[in-house]
Amino acid sequence: MEIHTAYISVGSNIGKKLSNCQNAVCALVTSGKNKIKGISRYYITEPVDYENQDWFVNLVIKIETILDPFQLLDELKSIERNAGRVFNTRRFSPRILDLDILIFADCVIDSRKLVIPHPRMHKRRFVLKPFCDIDSRKVHPILKKEFQYLLDNLDDHEQKVFEHPCVY
Repeated sequence: MEIHTAYISVGSNIGKKLSNCQNAVCALVTSGKNKIKGISRYYITEPVDYENQDWFVNLVIKIETILDPFQLLDELKSIERNAGRVFNTRRFSPRILDLDILIFADCVIDSRKLVIPHPRMHKRRFVLKPFCDIDSRKVHPILKKEFQYLLDNLDDHEQKVFEHPCVY
């Protein structure tokens, strides 16, 4: 049984946002197929792309998994559905839970169903900031830059990200 390292972005901007995120992390572990190896701080983040919505709670987790990338994607979608996420809504619209695979081992995948590394993460402070909490020296598999470098050189300084006041 091969074990893979993956980084997952977790976000919510509907309902009990912090609880939604915490429950998603617990659900990943409950399956018995994943182990948490790192967890970022929780952040309150400004919406990007579709801005007329509530702010998000975001974090990034590092896991070890026995799943392949497509099995992990299926598990993440199942967790989102179980949390009450509706998938027939407008892209970037408000959501109770959003789970994205950012990095999976050193894989580069470009299929209709899954793109790894996540195609927009290097442009998003709400992903880069929590990612750097866990592994700032990790190198992006396509851009060949460390995540701290990507965060430090992010063009869009308007993306507001604040540490969540929750107790860790």
